[in-house]
Amino acid sequence: MKIHAQALLFDNDGTLVSSLESVRRCWTRWAGEYGITAQEFARVELHGRPAAEIAADLLPADVVPKAVARIEQLEVEDVPGGGVRLLPGTWEFLDALPADRWAVVTSATRRLAEARLGAVGILPKALVAADDITRGKPDPEPYLLGARALGVDPAACVVFEDAPAGLQAGRAAGMTTVALATTHRADELDADLVVTDLSALSALVTDTGVEISVRG
Repeated sequence: MKIHAQALLFDNDGTLVSSLESVRRCWTRWAGEYGITAQEFARVELHGRPAAEIAADLLPADVVPKAVARIEQLEVEDVPGGGVRLLPGTWEFLDALPADRWAVVTSATRRLAEARLGAVGILPKALVAADDITRGKPDPEPYLLGARALGVDPAACVVFEDAPAGLQAGRAAGMTTVALATTHRADELDADLVVTDLSALSALVTDTGVEISVRG
């Protein structure tokens, strides 16, 4: 299978890097500080959603801004201690792409996203973060902003995601979707193509865009 695109839009956590251990550590500590029970916490979907939405599901509205600032602080401080690592194939895949052909579209705040990406040496030319949006994934707004940042028609973009909410956002934006089974089972992911991770793919830059293929 080959996919042709003008631009590639990548989620970060679970797609380019893994910070699952850091997320568990920090959010568990955060929940304890705010008196949230394990049962309450277990009912909320964490992955692929902005912290502000998660906090709003668990806390009174007047507490949310301070609580969001607290989880951002905890997660940023956790990065230098090994809170992030590259996923297989990330370096090789990104290295094959011109800087103006790809962007990172993440539900993390810009400060946290830049800390995690910087820790592994990824410096995207374009980054859409939670600070830039009014509606998070599964709303299409984040990926539509990513396409706009690269000056590309959404229909000519490919979204790379590991979370159902992100894949839904990509589809709603009218984009081709590629799912990576890094945090969810393959049968839980609804996408045009499902692979294990970026090591399963190759990218070839052509005169008309980028050709993405599944490695034989």
